[in-house]
This record gives sequence, C-alpha cells and structure tokens, in this order.
Amino acid sequence: MFEINRRRLLQGAAIAPFAFSAIPSFAAAGNRPDFTVAVAGLPPTLEPARELSNVGTRVTYSIFDTLIRRDFLGSEDGGGSELKPHLAESWERVSASELIVKLRKGVKFHNGDELTADDVAYTFRDGRLWGEKAEIPSGKPYFGILAGCEAIDPYTVRFTTKVADVLLEQRLASWCAWIVNKRAYEELGFEGYSRTPIATGPYKVVSHSQNDATVLEAFDDYFLGVPTAKRVIFRAVPELAARVAGLVSGEFDLITNVPPDQVAIIGAYDDIDIRSVVLANSHTLVFDNHDPLLADKRIRQALANAIDRQKLVDTLWLGKAKVPASHNYPEYGQMFVEGRELPYNPEKAKALLAEAGYKGEKIVYRTQASYYTNALEAAQVLTEMWKAVGINAELQVVETSAQMRGEGAQIFNWSNSTRLPDPLGALWVAWGPGGEIQAKNTWAPESSKAFNEYGQALEAETDPAKRKELFVKMLDEWEQEAPGTILYQPFEAYAIKRSIQWRPTTFYFMDLRPDNLIFPQA
Repeated sequence: MFEINRRRLLQGAAIAPFAFSAIPSFAAAGNRPDFTVAVAGLPPTLEPARELSNVGTRVTYSIFDTLIRRDFLGSEDGGGSELKPHLAESWERVSASELIVKLRKGVKFHNGDELTADDVAYTFRDGRLWGEKAEIPSGKPYFGILAGCEAIDPYTVRFTTKVADVLLEQRLASWCAWIVNKRAYEELGFEGYSRTPIATGPYKVVSHSQNDATVLEAFDDYFLGVPTAKRVIFRAVPELAARVAGLVSGEFDLITNVPPDQVAIIGAYDDIDIRSVVLANSHTLVFDNHDPLLADKRIRQALANAIDRQKLVDTLWLGKAKVPASHNYPEYGQMFVEGRELPYNPEKAKALLAEAGYKGEKIVYRTQASYYTNALEAAQVLTEMWKAVGINAELQVVETSAQMRGEGAQIFNWSNSTRLPDPLGALWVAWGPGGEIQAKNTWAPESSKAFNEYGQALEAETDPAKRKELFVKMLDEWEQEAPGTILYQPFEAYAIKRSIQWRPTTFYFMDLRPDNLIFPQA
C-alpha cells in the first residue's frame, strides 16, 4: 500500500555541500568574469517545457528553477536523486493523489515580480502542459497525470492527480517543471516568451540566436546568492577543432562534446582539465513500424540482434561508455530488474531474417553527422554489422532532424534520458502514447497496445511489487515488439580551464549556480 509521506523539509536545508571551496567574495563585489561556453549547437527556443532537447536544457537550466531540486551533485558520479527544497520550502503528502507545496517567500523573478502561488498554478494549468488542448504536448508524458493545480493562498499550492502517483515529487523536480512568470507569459505570448523568457534562475536572458549565441547576465537578486559570473555566453561552434582552438587560446572557458579519442590530447594542456560523466541517457535507434518491410517485427528483432554493443563501446568510446541492462537502469532502485541484457546474437538475426522471408531489400539508416557524439562513426559500424548478417543496409547522412526522420527513413537515431529515477521517467515517457514515437505513429498502434496497457496500469499502481511486475511486462513487450533498440549510455566529456571549479551532472543540464561555478580570486 502507498504510505503517505508527511515529511516536511525545512527551509534552509536545500543544498548539500560540495567539495569545492566557498564562493569567493569578488562575486558579491561585482568584480566578476564572463563565462563563455562553446557548444556544438543551440536550441531554437528557450521556453523550457517546449525545448527538451539536450542542447536546450543545457542552456535553460540556469535560467529557470523548479519547486523541488534533484541534488545531482550530492552523488560523486553526478547522478544523485535525493530531493531538496528549492522554490518550495516544504511539501506534504495529504494523500496518494494530493500534494500541498509551501513556497519560499521573497523569491524574485527577473522582472522584479515576487514568486507566488499564482505563477505556479499558471505554470501547471490545464491547457499548458496537460489537458485536451495542451499548448506544449511534450509536457503530457510528465504531467498528463495531473487533475489540477490551484493556489490556496499566495504561498501555498495544491496539486491533485487523476490517480495515485508515487512520482509527483520527482516530476516537480524534473523535466517540464520549470516555473514561468505568469505576467510576462501573458504579456509576451507563447512565441514571445519562448524567445525572451522571464524566470527566477541565476541568469536572465539578454539575447538568443540559434545560429550564433545565447547571452545571459547575472541576476543578482537570485534567492540562492549572487551568481559568480557577470555574463554567461553559450556560443554555437559546430566544429570540434574550432571549439578546441578557442579553449586553448582563451576565447572559451569551457567546451562541450569532447570525443573520447580527444580526451588525452586536450587534457594534456597544463591549464585545461577534462571533466566527464557517463550520462543517464541512452543513444537509441528507432525502427519505423509503418514501413512495409519493418512492419514485420522479426526484421526489427534481427536488426537489434545483429548489434555488438560492447564492440561499439570499446572501439568508439575507448571503453568509457556503458551498455545498459536494456531500458532498465540502476537508478530505478528497487524497480531495477536484475539479469536483463540487450540482445546480441548474429545467428538468431540470420534465422529471423530467413523466417521473415527477407530477400535483401534495402534498409535505410539516417543520421546527422554530429548532433550526437560519435553518431556518424557508430552509424558506419552499425551498417557493417547489419551487412554481416545479410541486411542490405544503406547509410544516409543528413543535416537536420526533420530530414533524418523524413520520408524514406526506415531507421534513425535518437536518445532517451532517465528523466525520473523510475521506468515511468524513461521507457514510458519516451515510448508511451505521450512520447513522440507513438505521437508520430512511428510505433504502430496495433503493436504498442499491450505496452500501453501495462504502462497505464503502472502509472496508477502504488504497491512496489506490483509496480515491478508491470515494469517487467512493459520491458518484455518493448523488447519483443522492438520499435527500436538501445546502443549504449554515452560518455560525456567537457574541457574547461583548470582554475575554474565546476562539476558536470549525468544529465545535459549545465548547473551554473553559485555553489557549482567558482572562479579563482582575481
């Protein structure tokens, strides 16, 4: 049975201490440096629930805050899952489907407004992230379970869910849960707010250009303290060589997407440090079930069985990436299913192809060259692995995501993040009916029916043993129907000026709050 958690978290207990030293006094005095980050790409929009890509959340994480904060850096590997007060000073479970949240008083938005319960209710209103006419459909996998969010008084909010939800606190600390400013949102409109959002984070937006740079400046009224950088500039630099050259010359302070084979080379500079994590994210392949050839699940299964994932990890990632135990991760805690593994059986792949009557028809795999680290290199190896079992695979390299997923693409690459430490926050949000694969009919309704039934039952279940049983059924169904498959969890490396104290997380979130971005004293 669900045990009502009446724990109250006290104001001021929010942030666990990190290994870094105290924030230097020059931050408060205004003698602060700029911090320039060279990234492979920038998002088209800054509306946080609308822009859930890897490149988007890297930027928006320092613009916005959530009610509850997941303490990623409370764990040595950057993947901690303990929940801490953030914009909320406390919360209380009234029942399995009702949560009362108390807000901190005195928190300011970038426009000077004080955060109130009206802003929170507006953020989670019917019609934005959930409901029949949600303006941000990508919010439904996270908050489609809501029945309501109402302001009780200026600093108290009540959340109710349609069914018992054991994950509501985790949802409020995760994707799509960033709090928006009601007045600014209404004045600017959806598109205007997406370009210049007003929020409560440590940095506010000065300008944004997807092809050039996103410029942020310190918000000195930030409730967790004065930000340590005067400005943060995310600059779009698609070519790795240009990012490295800029870091070495001092133009950039940090660069992203450093491939494993460049780690030792770049890290050899005396003033440059490499900081890395294995991401709570898996690179995946999607198989289009509506394609006449791939409509036969035996061919999809053959594609999955032909992949030697450990060889990909060893050759492309120098052993630094990780092959997970299917769509099933240790951070699930008691929900993690021991003994699972991803398939690799070339002989079975050949047998499945023969059983399906495959006659060497061409199967097209499309990828962008550099959106994901090692995407092109992995694609080249994959096509050879498929050819080795008799699949006539053809690789097509395209420039945009729309082209990659356009007409004629039977296979394309994707990634799935463990957005909540539970199957509902990874397998379900990505592959369930609210996720883009089913929303775009890439996974045919007739083959996803049983998976959806198990997932919907899991959403409403509170008993741990029954939840795990349902997850096993979901996982079995996903592997059997094979709408896609997992390759590996990538290794993400950043190169940064050695004198700057900063730690990465197992997400693409780039935390630049005062406790995690510390410069040497001038």
